[in-house]
Amino acid sequence: MKKWYVFVISILMFCLLVGCSMGNKTENEEEKSDKISIVCTIFPQYDWTRTILGDDVSNVELNLLVQDGANLHSYQPSASDIAMISNADLVIYVGGESDQWVEDAMENAVNENQLSISLIDAIGERVTEEVLVEGMEAEEEHEEQEAGEEIEYDEHVWMSIENAAIISKEIESSLEELNPQLAEEYQKNLQNYEAELQQLDEEYQTMVAQATTHTAVVGDRFPFHYLMDEYDILYYAAFPGCSADTEADFETVIFLAEKLDEYHLAYVLTVENSNQSIASTIIENTQNKDQSIAGLNSMETITNERMEAGDTYLSIMSSNLLVLQSVMN
Repeated sequence: MKKWYVFVISILMFCLLVGCSMGNKTENEEEKSDKISIVCTIFPQYDWTRTILGDDVSNVELNLLVQDGANLHSYQPSASDIAMISNADLVIYVGGESDQWVEDAMENAVNENQLSISLIDAIGERVTEEVLVEGMEAEEEHEEQEAGEEIEYDEHVWMSIENAAIISKEIESSLEELNPQLAEEYQKNLQNYEAELQQLDEEYQTMVAQATTHTAVVGDRFPFHYLMDEYDILYYAAFPGCSADTEADFETVIFLAEKLDEYHLAYVLTVENSNQSIASTIIENTQNKDQSIAGLNSMETITNERMEAGDTYLSIMSSNLLVLQSVMN
């Protein structure tokens, strides 16, 4: 845990408590407090929750914290973010190093009956350490772990469809606890959603079974560990999933270029919003220099425009399926 987070959270909580003591609630604030308040830190949790809630959300205030292109890894919480979390009835967060500040805020929650779901805790033994495969550039944090530092888990658990189903059950259970009179509706919505997740999982399995190659090269960060492992896809990448690096060294570029040649791959993968510079450099160092670049979406960032256009967890994972289908055939 970063020490400065603790200091910042303490200051923000102090300001929040002082501010609350200096004035009375308005009529609108009183009305708002009657609603069930749910805070989700990132888009996948938000989408799972709104799907399980269904159409009747008149008594629910559902908030997405990190949005409009922001990234959880670099997100800086504001005083209003801390206030929202402190007062929420349910907080759904990743539970990794990137949102450690959420746990710090919940320790000082105004709502004494607050419920919370950590994605990492929810999937239990399915969580894995941050992956570091052959050829991947390690950050200093990985080297420090060998000296006894705390294990850094791979936070991108939502990239597994099976994990999505497990966490959705946790969300449904918490919604029942908060609003038992709609338990039957929540259970029905979850059942329907589980069927859709299962169908998508089967489509991924079919795609892999029909693929001509089962290897992928990612010229970028690698937040796809859970996705690739779920379908036994061999992978090579420039950096771990939470890396802040943007420039790959010469050895990494050559290693990945040689893997493209070795497996006769026609594509280099990148993450969403990538400038594709590393991928382009890798291609320039292959024998034929004729590979294409394709992008997978990790859902770490999403713009308001894409949300308004109707993006969902299922639609994005379906798009990723089509990308992999092209790359692996």
